Amino acid sequence: MVDSTLLAILCCPETRQSLTVASADVVSRLNGSVAAGSLKNALGEAVTEAAEEYLVTEDGTRAYAVRSGIPVLLADEAILL
Repeated sequence: MVDSTLLAILCCPETRQSLTVASADVVSRLNGSVAAGSLKNALGEAVTEAAEEYLVTEDGTRAYAVRSGIPVLLADEAILL
C-alpha cells in the first residue's frame, strides 16, 4: 500500500490533481479488464499486467497502477476511466 505521507505529495502528471487510493471494487474491475485483455492505457495500448492497487485522480477520470509498492505516474500509462 502506498504510504499516506507519500500519497499526500503525489499528483497526476497530466492534470496536477491529487490522487487517492482506488476502492477494492475499482481495483477488481480494472484487474478483471486486464485479465480479459480489454484494458487500454492513455496511448491506446493494451495493459497486460494487473496491479496490486491503483491511484485515482480527484475527478475520477484517470487511474495509475501501483506495482511492487511503486506508483507508475507516467501520463502515457494512465488508464482513462
